[in-house]
Amino acid sequence: MTSPTIESILQENRLFPPPAEFSEQAQLKSLEEYQALYERAKANPEAFWAELAEQELHWFQPWEQILDWQPPHARWFVNGKINISYNCLDRHLTTWRRNKAALIWEGEPGDSRTLTYAQLHREVCQFANVLKGLGIKKGDIVGIYMPMIPEAAIAMLACARIGAPHTVVFGGFSAEALRDRLNDGKAKLVITADGGWRKDAIVPLKEQVDRALNNNSAPSVENVLVVQRTKQNISMQPGRDHWWHDLQQGVSANCPAEPLDSEDMLFILYTSGSTGKPKGVVHTTGGYNLYTHVTTKWIFDLRDTDVYWCTADVGWITGHSYIVYGPLSNGATTLMYEGAPRSSNPGCFWDVIEKYGVTIFYTAPTAIRAFIKMGEHLPNARDLSSLRLLGTVGEPINPEAWIWYHRIIGKERCPIVDTWWQTETGGIMITPIPGAIATKPGSATRPFPGILADVVDLNGNPVPASEGGYLVVRHPWPSMMRTVYGDDDRFRRTYWEHIAPVDGQYLYFAGDGARCDADGYFWVMGRVDDVISVAGHRLGTMEIESALVSHPAVAEAAVVGKPDEVKGEEVVAFVILEDAYLPNEDLDKALKKHVVAEIGALARPGQIRFTDALPKTRSGKIMRRLLRSLAAGEEISGDTSTLEDRSVLDKLREGA
Repeated sequence: MTSPTIESILQENRLFPPPAEFSEQAQLKSLEEYQALYERAKANPEAFWAELAEQELHWFQPWEQILDWQPPHARWFVNGKINISYNCLDRHLTTWRRNKAALIWEGEPGDSRTLTYAQLHREVCQFANVLKGLGIKKGDIVGIYMPMIPEAAIAMLACARIGAPHTVVFGGFSAEALRDRLNDGKAKLVITADGGWRKDAIVPLKEQVDRALNNNSAPSVENVLVVQRTKQNISMQPGRDHWWHDLQQGVSANCPAEPLDSEDMLFILYTSGSTGKPKGVVHTTGGYNLYTHVTTKWIFDLRDTDVYWCTADVGWITGHSYIVYGPLSNGATTLMYEGAPRSSNPGCFWDVIEKYGVTIFYTAPTAIRAFIKMGEHLPNARDLSSLRLLGTVGEPINPEAWIWYHRIIGKERCPIVDTWWQTETGGIMITPIPGAIATKPGSATRPFPGILADVVDLNGNPVPASEGGYLVVRHPWPSMMRTVYGDDDRFRRTYWEHIAPVDGQYLYFAGDGARCDADGYFWVMGRVDDVISVAGHRLGTMEIESALVSHPAVAEAAVVGKPDEVKGEEVVAFVILEDAYLPNEDLDKALKKHVVAEIGALARPGQIRFTDALPKTRSGKIMRRLLRSLAAGEEISGDTSTLEDRSVLDKLREGA
């Protein structure tokens, strides 16, 4: 671990109070209300979460102990019996929500489907019985490798209903990445589709499954279930492969939810490391259900009339928590979209908002920067007046992208919830509460009630206001990961041993650098690996990127460090220009000068490399690790299974 000091010079002073009309109708209406709630939770976190668990969820059997904390292992609501599928479906059937739209789905070619809570419940129960018919029982792990279609959510909820942990593998992953994850979890069944639509092309999912299972290379897998989506010719292996619609036909829709222990495993979700095999993050049932429920309710200020759209894929934690489990547990209407902005319809997201009257829109900063590059004319040509709340997720958002989102999409009337969290945390940790907390562009603002976040040095001591350090959480929370599947030592090393315990208190280290300003607002500066040391000063890459993006010529930027004999590291910036600008020496000089003006001479890029695209994961995150290797002239190594387009790397290498 490197020095804890991170220079943080980029200043952002713009403040956006919640609109009065929003706060008047919000669940949390003022800063005073938030502060009182936060202080009550801080004084007794266990009582706070227990009260919410009792009020917000259905339990088959009450718990005997709120929290059993044996650092670094937590057990929440010990011996309580619960089922998240029941909380997402059954309990709504005795209310008016029975015939409310639970899931609205829009396919990329334009086909669509809406399932009410009663209809979704029926499909989930039928499919849970299909799983039982294939010999799946409580504790058996089920792999899900699906496009963004309703059957993906149905499969997750059916697994949860019978206590079979699911491991969802994003449909853009390669056969090799799928095989690794199936083998690590020893999955008994794979649920997939013949294909899925993305950017006007068919993603051949079943073909990838066949490759992953070829030559018995995933020996634990006994059966493959296939949804017919794109209807191209595929290979079906007799005895192993089955059509979803064949097995579901005529199956009973009576499948009572299994009362599960609060700590029974709900799912494994794999998150890639820079080297070595991906980490299988384990989440359990009761605490995860509670935390995703409450965060969805308060952060998105959910109302019964909302049409809520999170643009993530269910293959990521955002899709698990904020497309499926959080919204459905609240009885909300959640929207799933199969496609992505593409050359045939770059404004498809705005079409979906207009068509369904979306009120809450939750997307990634990477997507917002892409929207900016596509042009204001696309959203301006649609009626987006239904929107009342916007959100961002996945990485820190550049202030200028925040302002564009606020101005063009929100029409300066929609609060923005800029949320910080991780696969490992299970749910949102630092966020504005939209009716209560004024926002600053680029800041995730304050911790969610019950989350004791801090910025510390390597010894676990809080750093002064606005000084950079390591982002930690000081107390267990219900949706925290329980371990790395099959590798508890890795769990301890990765998350609990970087920062020294303080007075015997273990600190969860998120792997991110941050600062907390004088107002108590958190500014997440990205992974500590994404920090550049220039002449002894440690600069957050996100802030240099924000400075570059604030120049009118720059659509997107990624900044990394390159080894330098004199300064330790040199700043190298990879820059995508707006369409109206061409790369030249004058623009190179102007951008360097602009960074100096925004931050200071220390942050001046030694090199600016103009490019048409950046290497990104399939969830849209820039893979800065690969850019560091390119900048240093090194060979690419480590796990690249999440890379969306390999040709981007090849072009960058040629350009060097």
